[in-house]
Amino acid sequence: MLSWSLTFLVLAVIAALLGFGGIAGAAAGIAKILFFVFLVLLLVSAVAGALRGRPPV
Repeated sequence: MLSWSLTFLVLAVIAALLGFGGIAGAAAGIAKILFFVFLVLLLVSAVAGALRGRPPV
């Protein structure tokens, strides 16, 4: 999922450089949403691992 976020971020930057404002804004919005979803899943996974008593890798 992090790779999707980075892909949409790169797409947004390229679209912005080429002057496609609407597409750049949409791609940046998708990248932000995917990044925060990834971050929440990472935190949930870390908490679940800590509750099981396993040390982080």
